[in-house]
Amino acid sequence: MRIQRALISVSNKAGVVEFARGLAEMGVELVSTGGTAKALADAGLPVIPVEQVTGFPEMMEGRVKTLHPKVHGGILADRSKPEHMEQARAHDITPIDLVCVNLYPFAETVAKPGVTLQDAIENIDIGGPAMVRSAAKNHASVAVVVDPNDYEKVLAEMRASGGSVSEETRRQLAVKAFGHTAHYDAMIHAYLHSTYEPAEGSFPDHFTLANTRVQTLRYGENPHQRAAFYRDAGKQGPSIGTAVQRSGKELSFNNILDTNAALELVKEFEAPACAIIKHNNPCGCARAEDLVTAFQGALAGDPVSAFGGIVACNRVVDAAAAEAMTGDGTFFEVIIAPGFTEDALPILTEKKRWGRDLRLLEVPGWDGTPGKCPEHPEYDLKKVAGGLLVQERDLRRLSPDELTVVSQRAPTPEEIEQLLFAWSVVKHVKSNAIVLVRGNQVVGVGAGQMNRVGSVEIAVKQAGERARGAVMASDAFFPFPDGPEVALNAGVTAIIQPGGSKKDADTIAAVDAHGAAMVFTGVRHFRH
Repeated sequence: MRIQRALISVSNKAGVVEFARGLAEMGVELVSTGGTAKALADAGLPVIPVEQVTGFPEMMEGRVKTLHPKVHGGILADRSKPEHMEQARAHDITPIDLVCVNLYPFAETVAKPGVTLQDAIENIDIGGPAMVRSAAKNHASVAVVVDPNDYEKVLAEMRASGGSVSEETRRQLAVKAFGHTAHYDAMIHAYLHSTYEPAEGSFPDHFTLANTRVQTLRYGENPHQRAAFYRDAGKQGPSIGTAVQRSGKELSFNNILDTNAALELVKEFEAPACAIIKHNNPCGCARAEDLVTAFQGALAGDPVSAFGGIVACNRVVDAAAAEAMTGDGTFFEVIIAPGFTEDALPILTEKKRWGRDLRLLEVPGWDGTPGKCPEHPEYDLKKVAGGLLVQERDLRRLSPDELTVVSQRAPTPEEIEQLLFAWSVVKHVKSNAIVLVRGNQVVGVGAGQMNRVGSVEIAVKQAGERARGAVMASDAFFPFPDGPEVALNAGVTAIIQPGGSKKDADTIAAVDAHGAAMVFTGVRHFRH
């Protein structure tokens, strides 16, 4: 199919003048709108303003300019049907063979601080998606280009074929075009849904995702699985999706999973903190007066498991912290932090041989403090075969006055502080989750067991002598007192758990018999 007339109307004008010039050199007639028409005319290209085609001026502040039969009739006319072409001639409609359109910058607009609902609404494109969808529907006759990266490909094919675009290329472009408008609509839906307080228990009838592929990965969880990483277009604030890689090898699927887990854990804390993740569970976490001490505490939690793990920090990594992280016996895959000082970078990347491959991720714009809980729900998604499970993210934090003392002995202020620290960590451990904490550092973790007492036994064994004087957090209630008994016999002095078991009285009695303290949260942090 030879291209004779093109309609060009783009928000992102990167490369559009060069693309239009290439079309014009092959004798293609150019029709354009507003700012795009001006850019082409300023570049000396012959261009027909769209109002000359429609016979109507752009109106209503540009809301109406291409919504006209002479535009859409030119795009949608099926060239294989004589009646379509006869009607086009009868109404003086010239066929449009190529549509080059990209849309108003909705995502960029809503990402700006202080954006208003009206700002967002004015950046909802109407005419653009209509033209893109029309051209994609009629790709048997029309080529549609929505991605500037495709400009040169289309021009090269046209030059090689005497001005034509093949059926296969038109089909590929149409698939991309429908993906482009679907993504755009999904962003709008997600934003508008987030601006309204949903009724209690209310979820949207249709759950749409607006994600953009940023990386094709070497493989997935296993080498035989293909994989890619997509960024949530609407996500703001510190996240693995907004992180920028400063150095090192390409991230793997499992790197991204574990780095996300590490970052989300360390975001819990105000004080300098460090978390080390292995296989999506924390093997160490600590907070301290400075980052070096926090890292050393996190590493001491389980130095064997920490080898080859993922490190997350909530403070900029300076030279002192870099020296600690590259000390004897250390090896890490990823370090993620709000930033890295210039003198820290050579230490991390050159001191150890593995530093050349070490992936350093910076989270721009994050000051290291916990973010406020969002005003509107954020969702956690779990894919199952044939469907999608959607729930609100578990962002619940507790204050001391929300704890209910159920033991005869109330915990000391120091124990309360340690219990709340342990409670923040256990939220990020896979069930059945048990965390032992002493001196603001994790000393034992039990995760992923089929019974809770098994998790306690693992955590106590890992802690060893450090269990004496430690506190314990459990993500869900203890169904029997046997789990707490294991911890109490090892020297644990205080326990935090949701409560709610039929056997709570037996567990409380066991705690009292050891002279320990226990508080109920009334909140569960189960991660199945």
